[in-house]
Amino acid sequence: MRYGRTVPVTEEVALPQAPDEAREVFGECFPEAVRYAELLADAGVKRGLIGPREVPRLWERHLLNCAVLSEVVPDGVTVCDVGSGAGLPGIPLALVRPDLKITLLEPLLRRTNFLQEVVELLGLDHVTVVRGRAEEVLGTLQPVHVVTARAVAPLDRLAGWGVPLLRPYGEMLALKGDTAEEEINGARAALSKLGVVEAEVLQVGEGVVDPMSTVVRVVVGESPGGVRFAAKRAKAARVSRTRRRR
Repeated sequence: MRYGRTVPVTEEVALPQAPDEAREVFGECFPEAVRYAELLADAGVKRGLIGPREVPRLWERHLLNCAVLSEVVPDGVTVCDVGSGAGLPGIPLALVRPDLKITLLEPLLRRTNFLQEVVELLGLDHVTVVRGRAEEVLGTLQPVHVVTARAVAPLDRLAGWGVPLLRPYGEMLALKGDTAEEEINGARAALSKLGVVEAEVLQVGEGVVDPMSTVVRVVVGESPGGVRFAAKRAKAARVSRTRRRR
């Protein structure tokens, strides 16, 4: 059985009804998940946040693919979704994990406007939208336990943005494709300089998505971002404290 109504986007593209797995994964927030899918298929396409060809596979390739990331996110932690775009994976993760405190970090105004509208419409009180680049909020955004990302950049560049936002011993969870192992191997030197102590590939979503979602998990030690970013973070924090005193 499928749930929700079919939403026409153009004469040729329509949002399919939600698969059975969506009700199971999203649980009590299933109606909100349907509403989010409708928003992506309508306003998301009109504003250029997703391509119209993605609409027929929104559930399997996007919402469910992102929601199963929750399998490897610890309980009750703070999360920053870097380059959140249309809210993937941050919004699906927020729908299945109300125990998390999530920040959607996105530099483009049209995207942050959309994200803020979605957060308000879905009543996601545990989600905050912040406009900016990762390197710009360093020292002003409180360090988080987990950084998430999807289709943002190659691993070495992504780690350079996301790892410095972590707390000591935090982790970055990046949804990747078939080349995940190759990305890790090619980025080992860069990861080491950033204070990464562990990197592995995980498969999540068994029985929900086929193929399963591939996640690169990167764990940092006591100095996220390495020595260079520790100094930069400390300087930014001093500047922020000075501004608050004025």
